[in-house]
Amino acid sequence: MRLASLGSGSKGNATLIQCAQTTLLVDCGFSLTECEKRLQRLQLDVSAIDAILVTHEHSDHGSGVKRLASRHSIPVHTSVGTARALDIGAFTPLSGEQEFVIGDIHIRAVTVPHDAAEPVQFVFTDLGNQHRFGLLTDSGRITNHMKEAYSDLHGLLLEFNYDEDMLWNGPYPASLKQRISGGFGHLSNSQSLELLQAIDTRHLDCLIAAHLSEKNNTPEIVTGLLDQLAVSASPLVACQQEGFEWVQL
Repeated sequence: MRLASLGSGSKGNATLIQCAQTTLLVDCGFSLTECEKRLQRLQLDVSAIDAILVTHEHSDHGSGVKRLASRHSIPVHTSVGTARALDIGAFTPLSGEQEFVIGDIHIRAVTVPHDAAEPVQFVFTDLGNQHRFGLLTDSGRITNHMKEAYSDLHGLLLEFNYDEDMLWNGPYPASLKQRISGGFGHLSNSQSLELLQAIDTRHLDCLIAAHLSEKNNTPEIVTGLLDQLAVSASPLVACQQEGFEWVQL
């Protein structure tokens, strides 16, 4: 199993998961032209994508899904609420805690608290049960249910959206600060560290910090925090412009 990112942040998100003969794209917050250009950078033709999974409808995750899927006849899997919000007519519905298989990959949809219509995140497992990869962004808080779902992984892409001091001392209006830091907003650095300290990370050899705010966080802050953790994985920080290259689990 390997993974890559087309970009990660408030201006667009898209993550690729590949196992054996199956390639999945999670979200597409980029235009069709930009998505195709970023796929070429990873030496992947859009025709290789077997399905698009959509976590929620916010533009940085869902704005490019409908056109990409329509242009290239790619099946879309998402919740009914998300599909309605994005006006996606043809899709395979999924719900939180549903488990299903696409090609060579077993997928678990995980319910998360976020201010969207019916948001989910995902855990991916190869059919031989040798590698498990979790993707977790856009959640306002950590729940016990999430701790269970994201424990004992081999790889984890985890949101580190904001540094609390930078957010509260930054330029955003008070209402937006409240939304971001609220129970249905985004995960702060400290909340994500809390999750990492609460779950079983003994087999975690790939840790990716993602969805960093350009105004309320820095890669240096996140890297400094992750270096203090007692995990074997060397942390990687995904960026908005380039995401990250292929990483093998």
